[in-house]
Amino acid sequence: MSEGQENLRTTEVDLGGLVSVLATHLYSTPLVALRELVQNAHDSHTRRRLEDPAGAAAHEPRITVRADAARRTLAIEDTGAGLTEPEIHAYLATVGTGYTRLLREVTGNEELIGAFGLGFLSAFSVAEEVTVTTTSHREPALGHRYRSRGGEQYSVEPAPARPRPGTVVELTLKPEHAHLADEAALREVLGRYCVLLAVPVYVGDDQRPVNDIAVPWREPVPQARLYAARMEFATAFGRRFEPLAAFPFEPVDGGTDAVGLLWVQDGGTYGSSDNRDLAVYLRGMLLADDARDLLPSWAGFIGGVVESNRLTPTASREDLQRDEHYRHLQQALADAIVNGLYETARLHPAAWRRILARHGQDLLGAALCDERLFTLLADDVPVPTSQGDLTAGALRAAGGGAVHVALGSGGGFEEMLYRAMRVPIARGDRYAVLPFLRRYAQLRDCRIVELGSEDGNRELFRDPEQPLPAEELGWLTAALADEGEQLVPARFEPPGLPLVLVPDREAELKARIEDDQADARIPSAALRLARAFTARTDGGTRARLYLNTASPAVQDLLRAYRAGHTGSATAAGLLRSLKVIMAAAGATGSAGGDLGAALAGVGTAVAALTAPATDELSAGLDRILGDDPRGADPHGSDPRGDDPRGDDSRGDDSPREQGEGVR
Repeated sequence: MSEGQENLRTTEVDLGGLVSVLATHLYSTPLVALRELVQNAHDSHTRRRLEDPAGAAAHEPRITVRADAARRTLAIEDTGAGLTEPEIHAYLATVGTGYTRLLREVTGNEELIGAFGLGFLSAFSVAEEVTVTTTSHREPALGHRYRSRGGEQYSVEPAPARPRPGTVVELTLKPEHAHLADEAALREVLGRYCVLLAVPVYVGDDQRPVNDIAVPWREPVPQARLYAARMEFATAFGRRFEPLAAFPFEPVDGGTDAVGLLWVQDGGTYGSSDNRDLAVYLRGMLLADDARDLLPSWAGFIGGVVESNRLTPTASREDLQRDEHYRHLQQALADAIVNGLYETARLHPAAWRRILARHGQDLLGAALCDERLFTLLADDVPVPTSQGDLTAGALRAAGGGAVHVALGSGGGFEEMLYRAMRVPIARGDRYAVLPFLRRYAQLRDCRIVELGSEDGNRELFRDPEQPLPAEELGWLTAALADEGEQLVPARFEPPGLPLVLVPDREAELKARIEDDQADARIPSAALRLARAFTARTDGGTRARLYLNTASPAVQDLLRAYRAGHTGSATAAGLLRSLKVIMAAAGATGSAGGDLGAALAGVGTAVAALTAPATDELSAGLDRILGDDPRGADPHGSDPRGDDPRGDDSRGDDSPREQGEGVR
């Protein structure tokens, strides 16, 4: 014997401490004790059928749960195999040794649920005292009674034989768990825990078992009623939301043995809302009530039930081990959801329309995560736009073959532009809209105009036919633009809109991420990416003020300035005030200028325009502001056209005004 072997010692076990830890801290909720004891009762019936087929066939399997609030007791009774006295000592009173596990290994029967020999221990997490009265099918004339307080010590004594083999486990509940002795609450809990158990489970004197529900993937259902049966099950099982459509989940060769039902929930979702609701049953007993991680992260609108014999539970049997079977099930569920949505769109168009209307935002993101979903949804899923929800195809048609999308939230003159264009503009600030439309444009080989980006603005705002002289550009900049705004002469539709203020989205992002508190709000990796993206801009230009040189109002304003009309500065100031007011009304973060001063400026402009003046000056200003009451010239000439008398017709009495306009 080696020196190392000579020094080996036996590990001491503090049984009382171990029982206390396992009974008190292994399970997250006292309801687990109820589940474990019902599960043991189920396995007792399976064991009876395996060991004594003739005797099992002679009686109806049954599990009954009774509660007595006055005595503070809870009892679980079965008509299964029962226990002999040696079996009580070997399995019931030995932590970590389970006959069920041994029997499953020997017989290969996958209906047996128990695995770790710890289920009975859960009784001590809720009970002051546990009493087990049992009669084995092997010794039908003998009865035994097990008693234990706390689980550390126990006694076994003879008891009258039960009328038929089986076991009753009675718990004297701790005061803090007295609420478990409520039969109404038991019906609700057991109705969910035991819904897939093959053995009927009754509460009290009920004549109908709590698991008396048709399971559509287990029972033969006529094809004509199959969809209705699935919807009925989903409606009965769903806890929070009405199902909009239901579709099967079936085993995958070489992947998973799981089977069940999935459905689209009616619960409202937006973007990252996560209403995933999946219950997992292992051999008929609820294992995980909230197994949402098995569903794809994009499927926030999906609920379902699946059952499997291969998944591996944790020791508490409240969760699943993340092993190979788990990963196969994850992939199979993702595929089943995609296939189910395809089938719903093909076979149930009314339900499909409700799904699109209810979950359009979530489906936009889902489409980006799965190419098959994108193909399905590309032309159907609604996109939020300035004219309400429209499909990408409708956006494309209305935009003359181009899809227009705003990178910001709109507002101010930007919003005014979109309305004036009479083209629906997709809301690029909404969840998944921009990347979805970018991919759509690639798929359908169409243009995408991203308003607020440099390329998008260049396409929307074309260069003027002739550049403005530096002197005129300087005057317009001083009269119309605020600090941080760059005046850009351009041509754009419609000509009735003289100017539009478009925020620089890159500058906005740069300002946000350079905020003193940005590091605390934004993850460091995202912060580095954002800073790399905005490195190309110095952030000095917050917005671009596009001046529409194709606008008759702007053309008249420039003619008045060139002619030295004294009202040109007043008219320019009125346009500037209008810009500030509209930007403030739209509540854009890039709006510049003082709203109070802008409102005062309107009053000043009105006063100046209504002061005594020559008829010729009044008519000219009316044309600049688009308010000529005469309409078309009676002699056939365009009232907005060139003055036939030329720019010098006012002579030296009308000096050119170089002021900044109404501030």
